Amino acid sequence: MSHANAALTPRARLRLARLIVDHGWSPARAAERYDVSWRTAAKWAARYRTEGEAGMTDRSSRPRRQPNLTPAPTIRKIEHLRRKRRLGPVPIADQLGLAASTVHAVLRRKGLNRLTHLDRGTGEPIRRYEHAAPGDLLHVDVKKLGNVPDGGGWRYLGRQAGDRNRQTTARRTGQRAHDYEPRIGTAYVHTVIDDHSRVAYAEIHDDETALTATGVLHRAVAWFAERGVTIHRVLSDNGSAYKSRLWHATCNDLGITVKKTRPYRPQTNGKIERFHRTLADGWAFTKFYNSEKARRKALPAFLHDYNHHRPHTAIGKLPPITRLNNLAGHHT
Repeated sequence: MSHANAALTPRARLRLARLIVDHGWSPARAAERYDVSWRTAAKWAARYRTEGEAGMTDRSSRPRRQPNLTPAPTIRKIEHLRRKRRLGPVPIADQLGLAASTVHAVLRRKGLNRLTHLDRGTGEPIRRYEHAAPGDLLHVDVKKLGNVPDGGGWRYLGRQAGDRNRQTTARRTGQRAHDYEPRIGTAYVHTVIDDHSRVAYAEIHDDETALTATGVLHRAVAWFAERGVTIHRVLSDNGSAYKSRLWHATCNDLGITVKKTRPYRPQTNGKIERFHRTLADGWAFTKFYNSEKARRKALPAFLHDYNHHRPHTAIGKLPPITRLNNLAGHHT
């Protein structure tokens, strides 16, 4: 594509060249017609004579000779220091005796200018993937959150008021730890997200057993089926619920292939890990809740906003639901 300030598009270059070569116009006359210099007109005419219509396309402006180009061995050293030691442009430049701007240019050219683009374990650029259609792969996991005590927690009230509310809640429920500390309990948010569309489904339970996890999977599969999506594979970590016989038997009954992440590699399930951060920022800790019941009551509204209205940067800033079949009533 021609740059914004180009005087001639490829089509205009072709017409200009044909006036000179095919119709016998002088370069000066054709240049005046297209408001360019005669040298420009002569250049396109000469290229048309030798290369034909294909010669009218844009070419790289890179010079044929670059005597000051960074040598390949130096580029390899820069890559090594970035990937293995995770150094920035200034420390790398200091070690190699280069300008920091030169190092930065090399890192940008190699796609290594942001550490977030590199895998922490290997230093290699992160390989991102996306399955082609909804239902090809579901990511499942559990997000654990401490329950909100009656009256609110320490995040909004401070430690002193938060501890006082914890004591009040423990007296009401009678739940105490072995050292008589108040036990508020844990909310286990079972989350399911479709790999292609990023549409999310979630339920809150008081445990993460295999029986609960399989129940969530059954309901999630039915929820997606109502939206025209058939589930083929499910990816989970190596938690006890997902390694159980009940989980494998349930997936087999549903016709779903079981997939597991690599041990100690949460990046393999990165889409749902990123959703958990959005879940925490947009629902769990976004505002003051005076009880756990109030927070749980707010989850469906958050999920609806996430699926139907919130723009998702990974899918072109569109809501996830737009990647599903546009069935009546599902996008409102």
